[in-house]
Order: sequence, then C-alpha cells, then structure tokens
Amino acid sequence: MEYRIAGIDVHKKMLAVVIADVAKPGEYRFERRKFGAGDAEMRLLADWLLEQGVKEAVMESTAQYWRPVWHTLEGKCQLHLAQAQSNRAPKGRKRDFDDAERLVRRHVSQELFLSFVPDTEQRLWRTMTRTKLQLTRDRVRLRNQLEGYLEESQIKLTSHLSDLFGLSGRRMMRALAEGVTDAAQIAVLADGRVEATPAELEDALRAAATFTPLRRQILKLFLERLDLIDSQMDVMDKNIAQVLREHQDAVVRLGEVPGLGVDSAQQIIAEIGPKVANFPSAGQLASWVGCSPGREESAEVSKSDRSPKGSRFMRRILNQAANCAVKAKGSVFQDLYRRVVSRLGHKKAIWAVAHKLCRITWKILHDGVHYEERAAQPNAETIRRRIGKLSRELRRLGYSLQPTPVTEAGTA
Repeated sequence: MEYRIAGIDVHKKMLAVVIADVAKPGEYRFERRKFGAGDAEMRLLADWLLEQGVKEAVMESTAQYWRPVWHTLEGKCQLHLAQAQSNRAPKGRKRDFDDAERLVRRHVSQELFLSFVPDTEQRLWRTMTRTKLQLTRDRVRLRNQLEGYLEESQIKLTSHLSDLFGLSGRRMMRALAEGVTDAAQIAVLADGRVEATPAELEDALRAAATFTPLRRQILKLFLERLDLIDSQMDVMDKNIAQVLREHQDAVVRLGEVPGLGVDSAQQIIAEIGPKVANFPSAGQLASWVGCSPGREESAEVSKSDRSPKGSRFMRRILNQAANCAVKAKGSVFQDLYRRVVSRLGHKKAIWAVAHKLCRITWKILHDGVHYEERAAQPNAETIRRRIGKLSRELRRLGYSLQPTPVTEAGTA
C-alpha cells in the first residue's frame, strides 16, 4: 500500500520539494520539483501534493520562512516541523534537494527533533502576547534612555521621586518639554504625597532655566514615544482579554498560583493551550519547556544534570514566576526554596521552583482544578488582599470575578 511523504527544504525565495513512497523502507525513489515562495506558487505546491496523494510533509524550521508554507498546507496533509540542527548535512555536502531527501529519510527513521506547532487560533494568541512582551521591553528601554537623558541635562528628578513616570513626574516632564523654565512653577506640579520638599524639587529642576529649545524637543519626542507605547499596550491588553474570554476560567485558576497573575496566566495559555492537550503528562510538558533535570549518560554514569534546551518563552515566564513565588510567605514554593538553596545555590533553587510551577500548571489546566496551598495556610487578611488584587487586575483587563469558596472536589 502506497504511503507518500514529502520533504520540503524551505528558503526565502524558493522551495525544494521531494516526494517518496515509504511503504518499502530503504527503497526510496524521490520525485523532485522546485517551487517559488510566493502565494501562487505555494498554492501550486498544495495542489501538486494533493494530486500525488501525499499523506505527510516534513519541513525545516528555517527562520520565519516556513510559516507561509505551513499555513498553505495546513489541513491538506499531516505536517511536521523539524529543528534544522537535527537535519544537518556533512560539511561541504549541503544541497537543497539532498536536504529535502534527508528530511524524509530521517523522519521515517524517527531521527528528527520535531517542534510543537499549535493550531491557527493559538498561534494568534502567541503573536499577541509576544507582541505585548516586546512592547514591554521597548518601554523599559525607553524609560532608561529618558532617565539617562534627564541626568545628562542636569535634571535630578530621579533623586527625589520614587517613580519618575508616575503622575507627578510626567506632569513635570511635560511642563519642561512645553517650555516652562521656572523651576518653582514646575515644582508645584508635584503631588502633595511626594516626600521631597518644594525646595528640593526646585533645586533638582534648576537646570530648566538653561534648557535649550532643542533639548525640549528631544524630551517631547521621548514622552510622545512613551505615550504611544502605553496606548499600544492598552490596546493589546484589551485584545488579549477579548480572544481569551472563552477561557476566562482557566486564566483565573492559573492566576491563583503564587508567583503567577493574570498577565503571566495569559502568556502561559497562549504558549501551551488552555488544556495542554498536546502534552499527555506533566513530565512531558516540563521536558518540552526545558525545566526538568537533564541526563548526560555514558557507561551508565550521568556526568551532567543540566536542563535541556526548551521553549525560551515558557522558561522566561516560569523563571520570573518562581522568583515571585518564593517570596509568598507560607507557600509551598518558599518552603521548597528554603530547603534546597543552601545545597544548590540561588539559581538552581529557583529553577527547582520553576519545575514545580510547571507541573502544577499542567495539573491545573489539564484537570481543570483550582490551586490549593498545601504549606502553612495564610491568614484571612492575606487571602483578602490577594483576592482584592486579583479582582482589580481582572477588571482592568475586562474580566469579572466572583470569589467563592472552593470545595474539596474542585481542589488540586
């Protein structure tokens, strides 16, 4: 019985495609054909594969160029995305069609490392959350540049304001950008809760009198870019909340875990799905993320337990969450950290906490349960403050939350 597989070597402007019948392993007869990377050519590719009765297609994850090919062929045959490292050719023997043929052979022999590619909807979630992450990084970088610019201009607001980009700081910077040169006039714009005295603020703003029009223009550009990033982040927040509204319950349940919140819960769901259906066990999820202990074995001796490479997005989220979780008083994560930090050191102890967070995440999403703290129980005031904080954050993102006691049947 014929079973045809296609190998696709993806490039920016062309696709090298081979087809072989793998019903008889070792007796491959490849049919070669080259296609362009434009939309019309890829549609011709899809029609050709369908005409040839191809059941599976395997391609390399070449930069971002594989994405249009995947989108065109999705639903027409079973697709596999191979990590390029696992299909390397011997040095000096790399050829386009040879690479495509090697993809087929190694796929049939199960020698390729295949990447997890979610469905179309989840890929959109990933794009949105990762775009928001990039905006966050841009905002941090821009704030650092603006703070350095003020120091260079001898405006010492950062010495007296705990948050330069709070209400008081923004009002004073806007006044300075609009051409106000009187330090006392700018200082009165500070909120009454600012600890610095008016005299101290005037001294920090003394250089406003010599602020040139060109410097004011540069400051104004900084503030406009900052406002633009803030507005774009607000739009992304609303859009992410809208597309994940159907999975609001999963977001809420995941946000209950110490160290996680609504934003990190949304990112995790975008990366692994609301029910982690592609990962049958917590161990498989941890292995894909790359937070499980590795094993370098030779002669029955493991020479290293260094974690394998995995999803850098999930690793970042779990690492940040672990650093927050160990500060939650009385939590199981704080207990774990304190037990192992003296033996492993801070970094490895945090990674152990991240591993535990990963397994708990799988349990909560896969089984649809709530998080229950199994360490020393927090007091009623701590619970009230956490519920209030989570409720405010959810309302800001367009969700609603009705806190109700969790029964034994619905706990994890």
